Parts: sequence; C-alpha cells; structure tokens
Amino acid sequence: MKIITLETIERGAIFIYPTDTIYGIGCNALNSKAVIRLRKIKEQYDRPVSIIAPSKKWIMENCEVNEGALSKLPGPYTLIVKLKTKVIAKEVNLGSGTVGVRMPNHWITRQVAKFGFPIVTTSVNKTGNQFMTSFDNLDAEIAKKVDFIVYDGKKEGHPSTIINLINHEILKR
Repeated sequence: MKIITLETIERGAIFIYPTDTIYGIGCNALNSKAVIRLRKIKEQYDRPVSIIAPSKKWIMENCEVNEGALSKLPGPYTLIVKLKTKVIAKEVNLGSGTVGVRMPNHWITRQVAKFGFPIVTTSVNKTGNQFMTSFDNLDAEIAKKVDFIVYDGKKEGHPSTIINLINHEILKR
C-alpha cells in the first residue's frame, strides 16, 4: 500500500481528485518538474493551466483582483487574473503573467488550504478528449501515469465557467 503524504505532493506527485464540477488532475503548482510532467501526461503544451488557491488571502496577496470578484469563490468558476508576484512555477501559466484561479465549492479546497500552497487544476483528459466525470470515462493511459487517484463518485458537472477579469469576458466551457 502506498501512503500519500503532504511531502509526496510537495515533491511532485501527480494526482487525480474531485471538484465541485468534474475531476481534475493536478500537482504542486510551485514545482516546475511536476508541472512539466503533468503537461506531458495531458499532452498539453501550449495553453496555461489553472490553480486551486489555498485561500482568498493568498489570491489577494499574489494576484491583482478586488474583493468583489472573489465573491464568486468558492464555486464553479475560474477567475483569470494578473499575478503580482512570481509565486507559481512558470510552466503553469507559460510565463504569461496571468493565472486562472479556482476555489471549488468542495472539500478539495479545504484540503488545499491545509497544504498552504496552490495546486494545478485542469481537466483529466488529453487535450481535446472527453473530460472525466467517473471511473467509466477515465483515460486508461492517464490513469497509469499518475501517482494516485482520489475518487469521490460520479460527477454530473461540466468544466468551470471562466471569467476573464483582465478582458472582462465570461467564457463557458
């Protein structure tokens, strides 16, 4: 039996986990090697990925965002914001200076708060393929390449709604 610890995640474990919408695949957003490995698993190299922030305070300290925008969180939203600091691995946002920030209305957000650092959040699929809502549609190749899976039953959702606070756009997925 493999024991999963905070240290395992800090060092770069890639894992699948539930959110309030669908299943996500993630890793420590501060660990460049882990983010590169995650991108290889997803075969996604040219688009930024988002993060689950450990707290609203973390978002306010590290991103250009007003408190009013944070009223959407926690919830099924991803807020695209400018970063104030270089607090995440550049492989997360491909050096763009912006990041998608989530705080799902789900216990995973409380877990990330306990970690004290952000984790990458992106759908469990190879780019362009169906996202994971249950074990029935988990890509077998991806499953073989992750370090662990936290399963929480079937999800009935869709990817989060993206709100670009920089361009003032709402993008449905």
